[in-house]
Amino acid sequence: FSMKKTILLNSKELKITIDRLVCQLAENHKKFSNTILVGLQPRGKYLCEKIVNILKSEYNIEKPNNGLLDITFYRDDFRRGEKILKPSKTDFNLSVENKNVVFIDDVLFTGRTVRAALTAIESFGRPKSIELLILIDRRFSRELPIQPDYKGIQVDVYKNQKVSIEWDDDVMGDYVYIISTQDHE
Repeated sequence: FSMKKTILLNSKELKITIDRLVCQLAENHKKFSNTILVGLQPRGKYLCEKIVNILKSEYNIEKPNNGLLDITFYRDDFRRGEKILKPSKTDFNLSVENKNVVFIDDVLFTGRTVRAALTAIESFGRPKSIELLILIDRRFSRELPIQPDYKGIQVDVYKNQKVSIEWDDDVMGDYVYIISTQDHE
C-alpha cells in the first residue's frame, strides 16, 4: 500500500485561482450588502477566510457577511458509518432570510456535502438564492445533480485518488495536490 503525491496547483497558481474566484464573486455581488458567504465545515473554512480577507483588502468590502456551517448531522450517511462523526463548529448567527447565500467549499466530489448544506441552511431562514463556489471540481465523481456556479479548476481523477489542499505549509505555502494510493498484492 503506497502513496504518491502529485502537485496540482503550486502556491502561486492557487493564489491566482482564488483571486479569479473572488473577482467573479465581486462581479456578481457588487457591494456584498445582501450576500452571505458560508464556508462549509470543516474544509471550506480556510477558503472562506481567504476570500473574506481578499474582499476586505482588495475590494474595500469592509465587513463581508460570512459564517461557517457544520453539516455533520445533516449528512445522509450520518448514522451509517463505523466511525463516530465529530461535528465542527457552526459559527453562524446570521439570518439568511431573503439573502444571496454563497456556499464555499474546497473540493466538490459526490455532491453530498452540498446536499446536506442545502438542508442545514433552512434552519437559518429562506435564502433568496444559493450559489456554490468550489476550488476543485472532481468532475466525474458526482452522485447528485449538483454543479458549481464558480469553480477554480476542474480535475478528472481516479477512484483511488484524493484531491487535498494544504493550507499554510511552512515550506511550500498553500498548494493543491492529488494523492494516489496503490494496493500491492
